[in-house]
Amino acid sequence: MNSRELGNAIFERKNTAGPAFWTGHPNDKTIPIYAEEWGIEPTREAIHQYLRDDCIWLPSNGFYYDEEGNAVPQFDMDWGHKRASINTDGPFAEAETLQDIAGYPWPKADQLDFAPIYAELERNPDKLIFSGAWACFYHVAADLFGMENYFVKMYENPMIVEAVTEKVVDYYVEANERFYAGLGDRNADVMFFGNDFGTQLDLQISPEAFRRFVLPSTKRIIETGKKYGKKIMLHSCGSIWRVIPDLIEAGVDALHPIQAGAAGMDADSLSRFKNDIAFVGGINAQSFLVESTPEQIARETERVWNTLGPNIVLSPSHEEILPNVPAANMKAISDTAHRLRGE
Repeated sequence: MNSRELGNAIFERKNTAGPAFWTGHPNDKTIPIYAEEWGIEPTREAIHQYLRDDCIWLPSNGFYYDEEGNAVPQFDMDWGHKRASINTDGPFAEAETLQDIAGYPWPKADQLDFAPIYAELERNPDKLIFSGAWACFYHVAADLFGMENYFVKMYENPMIVEAVTEKVVDYYVEANERFYAGLGDRNADVMFFGNDFGTQLDLQISPEAFRRFVLPSTKRIIETGKKYGKKIMLHSCGSIWRVIPDLIEAGVDALHPIQAGAAGMDADSLSRFKNDIAFVGGINAQSFLVESTPEQIARETERVWNTLGPNIVLSPSHEEILPNVPAANMKAISDTAHRLRGE
């Protein structure tokens, strides 16, 4: 069984082998540290090869160009405002009507270039590949208003929040339609997208607000992936256990990164969902992965497998691997995952 076959079995909740493993996304500052430790080339690809990753993440909307061929952000967050933080007023801070958002330069999916991603997919036929548009619509909407404005307008002017969200999601839906329509028989089994809905203690908004302002758009994106036969992996940091049943019902096949240090997101608490959804993550990267020994990491990795398996990709509880995570501890997760499947 190769990595792709194992990963698909996990996402279909039919796994009878051991766990899969995914390093995540080593930070630019982490790469040279790991490379020196292991005597390998200072590239992410070399790290993934060294750690025997089963999975690869290739977001399909990373190459966006304006009409002059310049690489530009997909959404202009400085349109009419110079933003200094997520809570600074965004372009729609004062928006009250549809007319107020009409002049915004909404991105166009036909300005995406999928050729580099298609080429990468062809080079990795045997891995489980996470792809599709990184559809972070919740964060985009929050930035377009300014986060505090966004939350307040959910109550004071829900119509404008729904209208902006719809425009943002229209773009991501079309981006996925174009990507998958041109995919052919290339390997891209999992549509992966994410929005951080949780804090360390709870959801950022109430479950009721989540179901009104967030869940319908999540379903629209999921439906696009399902239309093309893709499994769905959703990313959200933080404590989101209160809406996991909603996500399962919406069609999410796997949840990432199961932030183990957040309230209600530890392996024991999440085990009640394991018959209905697969997991990717689970090894606490906030503190445990930073402070523990490789031997402790190995024991914890095996415990998480025993608690949440068999349908889990063992991985840190955040995809961005920062320099404070010792190289030996990352290797301990990989070695344990491969040992648990008899390798």
